[in-house]
Formats: sequence, structure tokens, C-alpha cells
Amino acid sequence: MITGMVVDLRPVVCLEVRAPGRPFASVECVIDTGFEGALALPTELVASLDLPYLTGICANLADGTDVSVDAHRAGVLWNGRHMEVAVLAMGHRPLLGSALLAGTEVVARFVDH
Repeated sequence: MITGMVVDLRPVVCLEVRAPGRPFASVECVIDTGFEGALALPTELVASLDLPYLTGICANLADGTDVSVDAHRAGVLWNGRHMEVAVLAMGHRPLLGSALLAGTEVVARFVDH
């Protein structure tokens, strides 16, 4: 089980991410069920993690716009397992998408304490 929290009305979890042969870094990610990929990280974070380049792809954004995006390779710890995923270098905040969520039950409580 992965536990997170709701911050500013966004469900957030910490994900351990690394480049091959490097130590893991903890990255706070917003869960984005509308994002079909595994992980999107800002380009500056992809560079600082030194994630190796995979390929360029065409990504379709929520507003219907198509954009060219670089995909990189990363290892992540997810539900106690190490997985290799494609990371899209884009956006302003780390997003965890439905490719990682597949087979996972997500429960979020949007309540004041």
C-alpha cells in the first residue's frame, strides 16, 4: 500500500525515482488519472536526476493540443516493486499517471481536519 495526502486539493504521493545505477530520489507527485502515461516530470528535474533519453514522442494534452516531448527512462519503487518506466519531460509539477495506477485502488479524502 502507498499512502499519500491531499495538498491544495491535489492527491499527492512520494515516489522513489532513479536513473540506472544511481541512488533513488524521493519525488512528490500529484496523482493525475487523466494522464495515461506512467510519470511526467519537469525537464529540470529530469536533467538533475540524469535520466537517460529514450525517444521523442507526440503527446496529446487535455486541451487536445499535440506537443513534441522527450521520453526518458527511470527506475521507480512502486508498491514494493522496482519497475522501469518511461518518463515524459514536461510540465511544471511531477505527475503520476494511470499507467502506474493500473491495478491499484486509489482512495482520497478531501476533508478538513
